[in-house]
Amino acid sequence: MKILITGPAGQVAFPLARALAREHEVWGLARFGRKRDRERLEAAGVRCVAGDLAEGRFDGLPRDVDQVLNFAVAKSGDFDRDLAANAEGLGLLMAHCRGARALLHCSSTAVYQPAGHELLSETHPLGDNHRVFMPTYSICKIAAESMARFVARAFSIPTTIARLNVPYGDAGGWPALHLEQVLAGTPIAVSPEQPNLYNPIHEDDILAMLPRLLAIASVPARVVNWAGSEAASIEEWCAYLGALVGREPRFAVTDRTIGSVAVDTKRMHALVGETRVPWRDGMRRMLRARHPEIELRG
Repeated sequence: MKILITGPAGQVAFPLARALAREHEVWGLARFGRKRDRERLEAAGVRCVAGDLAEGRFDGLPRDVDQVLNFAVAKSGDFDRDLAANAEGLGLLMAHCRGARALLHCSSTAVYQPAGHELLSETHPLGDNHRVFMPTYSICKIAAESMARFVARAFSIPTTIARLNVPYGDAGGWPALHLEQVLAGTPIAVSPEQPNLYNPIHEDDILAMLPRLLAIASVPARVVNWAGSEAASIEEWCAYLGALVGREPRFAVTDRTIGSVAVDTKRMHALVGETRVPWRDGMRRMLRARHPEIELRG
């Protein structure tokens, strides 16, 4: 198949692009401001095209792609710029690739209205979840979902909107940042509504679920949470990582961070299946990959 991936150098998209390029013709669209990103992708067999979603600049990008995977995200903090890139740009890209058999738009569970420890289903009210430290993020994710819904119907493009929750793995992620804080002995921000619950999902499960997420694409667009089947808290995974490296994590309780965003995975399990990498196994693997010099305990 001919597959287009936007934002292919990112933490989530790069492992996908690298894996898919082993069996398919993969095209990567980004601005490629860093030469190293393009070189790494091309070495993995990805055909890179320098373009700009906000400007609708797709020179050299084929129209006859079979699948589109949208992982691009702009979070500059400027609403005009970020709405142009995330929402308008997605619409322009879908119009460019209107003949695609399926499109996956990677959204985020940041679109939900905060609800404490309540499990958030796909029908939960939407809100400005991440305003406290990424002022444009949640609003732009909601706007991009709306654009994906509209263009899917306008051009009959089968679409899945997958709301991702705490991706992590060898390539990094929020738990990887927490690991570095544990190692450095710096305080880790947690919300007062402890425990701070999420559903971390390992990059292996993200790759494994991709074919099924595309297979369920539909018109109107289908919305599904994309998250680990196990819930875990920041406090829990930091304590586990700390035990592996022999360090006690330090926490700083503050209202300047987001609270729990744990999700209901029943629709995902019914449509896509369950994740297979237990969070403890995944984070142990992440630690080994990122710090092979550390002798793990336990």
